[in-house]
Amino acid sequence: MSWSLNIGKVAGTVVRIHLTFLLFLAWIFAASYSQGSAATAWNSVIFVVLLFLCVLLHEFGHIFTARAFGVPTPYVTLLPIGGVAQLERIPEEPGQEFLIAIAGPLVNVFITILLVAVGGATLQTSAAAGLDNTQFSMIDRLAAVNLFLAAFNMIPAFPMDGGRVLRALLASRMGYVRATEVAAAIGQFVAFALGFIGLMYNPILIFIAIFVYLAASSEAHMVALRAASRGVPVSHAMVTHFETLTPEEHLDAAVQTLLQTGQGEFPVVDAGGKPVGVLGRRDLIRAIKQHGPDARVADATIAVMPIVGHRTTLEQAFKLLQMKQAPAVGITDASGKLIGLVTGETIAEMVMLSEAMPRGAQSGLGAGRQGLKWG
Repeated sequence: MSWSLNIGKVAGTVVRIHLTFLLFLAWIFAASYSQGSAATAWNSVIFVVLLFLCVLLHEFGHIFTARAFGVPTPYVTLLPIGGVAQLERIPEEPGQEFLIAIAGPLVNVFITILLVAVGGATLQTSAAAGLDNTQFSMIDRLAAVNLFLAAFNMIPAFPMDGGRVLRALLASRMGYVRATEVAAAIGQFVAFALGFIGLMYNPILIFIAIFVYLAASSEAHMVALRAASRGVPVSHAMVTHFETLTPEEHLDAAVQTLLQTGQGEFPVVDAGGKPVGVLGRRDLIRAIKQHGPDARVADATIAVMPIVGHRTTLEQAFKLLQMKQAPAVGITDASGKLIGLVTGETIAEMVMLSEAMPRGAQSGLGAGRQGLKWG
C-alpha cells in the first residue's frame, strides 16, 4: 500500500503504518492539547497507540489462523480506521473462513478478559466514549474499547469479520457464491441502516455506511468473477492485440505508443518476445520527469508481471491477479513468448457478455467460449 512506512516484521509479516495514521496522532495531540493540557494530550496519544496495538493483535489473530491453513500474509497496515491484513487469498472452505474471521474478535475478547482479570479493569460502556475521558482510567477505557471492537467487527457486513462469519455459515448450506450474494445483500441492508442512524445521530456513521455498502458490492462482484472464471481456458478470455515495449526503447517512443493506443499497462519483453515485466502509465510519466525522454524503458520502474501458460485456466490467472495485486497476468506459449494478457476488466467483460447472451447461447460458452477471446 502506497504512503506506508515499514516499521518492522513479525513472524514473517511486514508491519506498516500509513502516513495518515501519523497525521491522525498529530491531530489527536493537537485537539486534546487545545481542550486541556500537554499531559491530557500525551495521555490521549498513548491511549490511541495502545488501542492500535490491540488492533494489530486483532489482525495477527487473523494472520496466524490463516497461516495454519497455508494462507500467507505478506504485510499488515495500520490506518486511522483500523488495521488491514493482506491475506493472499480467502479460503472458500467454510470452516477455514469461519475460523480465520472469528479469530480477530476473539483476540479482542481475550484482551478484555486479561485486562479485567489481571489489570483490575472495570467494564463500563461509557468508558469507551472518548479518547480523553479522564473520568475513567486508561485500563478501563482499553477494556471497554476492546469489547466494543469485538462487537463492532461482528456486524454481519463486509468487510467486517461478521460478514465473513455469516458467509461461512451460509456457505455450508447454499454454496460459496450464493452465500456471498446473500451476505452482501445483508451487508448492504446494514449499510442503509447505519446511514439512517447516522443522519439521525452521528454523521460519521454515514461514511462508515458508504464504506460498508461499497465493500459488500465489491466482495460480491469479485466472487462472481472468480466463479465465472472456473473451467474456462485462459486462452479463450485473453487480450491478444496489445502493444509491447522493449527495455532498450527510449521513453519518448513509449509515450507515443501510450498516446496512440490508450493502453494503461505495457508489457516489457526481451528480443525473443519473452516477458520481462510491465510498465504502467504512472511509472512511465514519473520516469520521464526524472530521467527525460531520451532515457530508456529499462530506466523506469518495471513491475513484475505474473505469468501463466496458455494451457492453464482463467481461474488460475484470476487468483494471481488477486494475490499479487498485479494490473495484468501475462499468458505465454510453450516457448515462453508472450501471447496474451488477462486483466480484471477482461474477466468482467466476459461475465457481462455471458449474462447478456440468450440461455441457449450461454450453454455453448461453457466449454469453448471461443467468442470471448478479445483482440
